[in-house]
Amino acid sequence: MTDPTPPDPAAGPHLLAVRDLHTHFPIRSGLLQLTTGHVRAVDGVSFHLARGETLGLVGESGCGKTTVGRSILRLIEPTSGTIEFEGRSIMGLRGAELKRLRRDMQIIFQDPASSLNPRMRVGTIVGEPLVVHGLVAGRPQLRAEVGDLLERCGMPRASADRYPHEFSGGQRQRIGIARALALRPKFIVCDEPTSALDVSIQAQILNLLKDLQRDFGLSYLFISHDMAVIQHMCERVAVMYQGKIVEEGGRDQVIQSPRHPYTRKLLAAVPKPVPGRRAAQPAAGAA
Repeated sequence: MTDPTPPDPAAGPHLLAVRDLHTHFPIRSGLLQLTTGHVRAVDGVSFHLARGETLGLVGESGCGKTTVGRSILRLIEPTSGTIEFEGRSIMGLRGAELKRLRRDMQIIFQDPASSLNPRMRVGTIVGEPLVVHGLVAGRPQLRAEVGDLLERCGMPRASADRYPHEFSGGQRQRIGIARALALRPKFIVCDEPTSALDVSIQAQILNLLKDLQRDFGLSYLFISHDMAVIQHMCERVAVMYQGKIVEEGGRDQVIQSPRHPYTRKLLAAVPKPVPGRRAAQPAAGAA
């Protein structure tokens, strides 16, 4: 892999700025499927993200977190608001301009099993962005680039010749991360990237994401419902409830001195270990 390009300090402090973002979905009913109302999935969200920073977006399922991430990437079209990337509005981009933007903005999906095409070999999955954007000159270069990406994400180069179902959940997520990294993006939406994984594997994936951020100067919007994961990964935290951000601030401030009742409720749900307590032992003869 080529060396990552360091961030340009002259380009300004904020990589991403979101202002008053709304994303509404129509409610249709009746034989003619007329619009009778709207679901306000995202209802006036504003925040910014600095270069090399991780902003945690936390909230319960259905609060609009994933819709925010996908609206920023224009995978879902926002209803209104402003999204600026490197000081440039991206709301009106179409065609070739939007395609160029994709090189700088990527996503890691929540479920590694459903986000990888089961009929494609891993090498094709990871290398597809390079081919689509014309970043490789031929098959030997493509194979070399894919091998480098897989190795950087903790997978053997030989994985390229196998199919996704041959790997564990953690390995599949590493493949998804390699695909997101292929275009050397500046910004990645991490959409609950560990929630579908065993607890023993989650720490490995989180540490990999931190290592990649350090080495490539990445900025993350880290979406999660798990405050413990957010505390480990993020410098700043935005708490989302019913389509709105109800609290935002530095990680320690939000976690140690939460202002909003919903934030306190989320923190109260985080399991707290009790020193000296051991797991209950099964009774003799129990299965």
